[in-house]
Amino acid sequence: MMQPKTIAIVSTLVLAGLLAGCKKQEVQAPAVAPASTIKVEPSAGGGPIVVTTSAAEFLIFPSGAVQAALLKDGAKLSLDTLSPDANYLVSNKKDIRFTLDLANAKVSEATGKMGRGKHIEIPAQAAATGVQLTLQADAYDEFPNILLSSAQYKNTGTAEVKVDNVVAQQHRFDSRVAGKPYEMWSYQGASYDWGEDDVVKLAKNFSRPNAMGEVVKGGYGGGIPVVAFWNGSVGEAIGHIETVPLTLSVPVDVQGDGFVKAAVEIPANTTLKPGESFATPRTFVAVYRGDFYQPLHLWSRVLQKEGWEIPKPSDEAYNISWCGWGYESDVTPAQMLGTIPKLKEMKIKWATLDDRWFNNYGDWAPRSDTFPGDSIKTLADDFHKQGMLVQLWWLPIAVEDGQGKWDHPYGIANVVKEHPEWLILDKNGKHARMTRNLAALCPAVPEVQAYFKKLTETFIRDWGYDGHKLDNIYTVPACYNPAHHHKSPQDSVNAVADVYKVIFQTTRALKPESVTQSCPCGTPPSLAWLPYMDQAVTADPVGAVQVRYRIKMYKALLGPESAVYGDHVELSAMTRVGKGWSEHGDDFASTIGTGGVVGTKFVWPDPGPKFKAVNLTSDKDAHWKKWIDLYNQKMLSKGTFLDLYTFGYDTPEGYAISKDGKMYYAFFAPDGTPWKGEVELRGLQPGTYHVTDYAEGKDLGTVEVTSNQPARLKAEFSQHLLLEVSK
Repeated sequence: MMQPKTIAIVSTLVLAGLLAGCKKQEVQAPAVAPASTIKVEPSAGGGPIVVTTSAAEFLIFPSGAVQAALLKDGAKLSLDTLSPDANYLVSNKKDIRFTLDLANAKVSEATGKMGRGKHIEIPAQAAATGVQLTLQADAYDEFPNILLSSAQYKNTGTAEVKVDNVVAQQHRFDSRVAGKPYEMWSYQGASYDWGEDDVVKLAKNFSRPNAMGEVVKGGYGGGIPVVAFWNGSVGEAIGHIETVPLTLSVPVDVQGDGFVKAAVEIPANTTLKPGESFATPRTFVAVYRGDFYQPLHLWSRVLQKEGWEIPKPSDEAYNISWCGWGYESDVTPAQMLGTIPKLKEMKIKWATLDDRWFNNYGDWAPRSDTFPGDSIKTLADDFHKQGMLVQLWWLPIAVEDGQGKWDHPYGIANVVKEHPEWLILDKNGKHARMTRNLAALCPAVPEVQAYFKKLTETFIRDWGYDGHKLDNIYTVPACYNPAHHHKSPQDSVNAVADVYKVIFQTTRALKPESVTQSCPCGTPPSLAWLPYMDQAVTADPVGAVQVRYRIKMYKALLGPESAVYGDHVELSAMTRVGKGWSEHGDDFASTIGTGGVVGTKFVWPDPGPKFKAVNLTSDKDAHWKKWIDLYNQKMLSKGTFLDLYTFGYDTPEGYAISKDGKMYYAFFAPDGTPWKGEVELRGLQPGTYHVTDYAEGKDLGTVEVTSNQPARLKAEFSQHLLLEVSK
């Protein structure tokens, strides 16, 4: 920006030039941004304010409730029924409710990172407490399916007001279709529990707290602050759009009458003195058609406008990876190196040294029993000599403090002995716990961030590894350590992103074609670290269905051409054995057909009965080679994922990818049972197309597409059908 003095000099020179007889120039008036096309109709006769965009209608009622409707083919489609209250606070365990003064709402042009739009401010007063509410709502032309809102509560009285928590964006959705209840599907974005379905068909008495941000029971936490609901006609979603992982919840509760209650609940835990205010984060309601893909993609686009940057994956992120976890926690260099001939035969370029190569969480030195001397570095060198790349497994932030155990009894890491002041402390001054019952270094401490930069340099520059498998990563507890001088205990949760950013950027600077993979085992990811990786992962999926919808989830969040590791193919079929699982999957189609990156953890040559489940037998060898060759030939993971089918409503379950001028379709039989009928090939322009079953090498003839008739193909299959369609 020019300084005032500079502007004055330039103006003088221009004026002098004109007076000296220079060619006359027209002075252009500054461009005026066009007004928003969004229409806001004021309340009439006590009715709602009506906000109409190019795609949706939002009704704001005196109670604060918002009803959203999708405008489609002249109809208004919605799941919303009128909620009695949508924005209120809880003080001393009592609800304080408000009635919006819609007649005094102020409407103005909205300006900001999201472009042009309309901004609405609506006042309200709680008579008994002297608390004033100002509700702000924003709609934007570029995002016509979403209405943002935030609430500010101000103590206008003379006495203090205790605020326990605040409820925002409360809705009451109707799960009925044609009078039948519970005919609605949902996406639950919380990192809640290992193996829980993120995508579920709602049922009577379904309830999930969807706590977000800091650690929850079991060490999970973080999550995507979005819950979404849909039927075959319309969907709605709520959540928040802040770019930091706020600690709050988005609870979902299915009522006995078939209605679904959902809201955003913010723990305030504060006291407002006279004149003080409390503001909620910006929440949203979105209305759309389709499944969870649309609201997650919309949410990601909004966050990118707000400053989120999604990096482009390295080319190496699309290559197949073999993982040494088939040998479990006591893997040796000999076992890792012994697989190289088979990996080269199968044209697998990546290998991963997985969990427990290290002496303890925190110091990350090699185990002396399995990786003595400099064997950890030699391993990477030996893979490189064979033209292969190798990742290293580790778990940032977590540290052993001598308390508890997981896969081994915990000692005290040297970093804890040397820097006990770096630890996160809970409210009682004790070491707070995170995943695997480990203590945690506070990511908000600059010295801690520097420590992880140094570790990254050791792994990548000094040892020579080509990337990371960051595993069991969720979030951290709130930090009450007085030595850190936090403005808020939430500072530690917000700073998780800073550590992962340091790891990612340091790695890329050292090796631009590195691959950083981040795995929130068994759960959805955290918005904190989502922008700081090359490769997402379906994260210990329990079966093939989770593989497929989690690939779709990440394509929505990170972009239709993002690299999403389908995880070990062995996880595509699992059965319970006591408290554990037996992994015996071979469903490559669920990864390839949806645009994922193939992975496996077979052991070879045969190491004995202990590893029988993942031993690469001769039959499996032929099966693995077939599908790995198909993956390498098609590389659909580099194609463009197209959201053309609605999960839960289109049968058979369908996926579409566009690549190199061709369309690729994947269909999956319900529950793996044989399916017979017609499949619809969506997204094709009018014309004649040739169809091939590329998995089986079968020519299926041609199909015709007209302007009013999509392509249909008669099909019969037992598990999956993978099609290549070309003009």
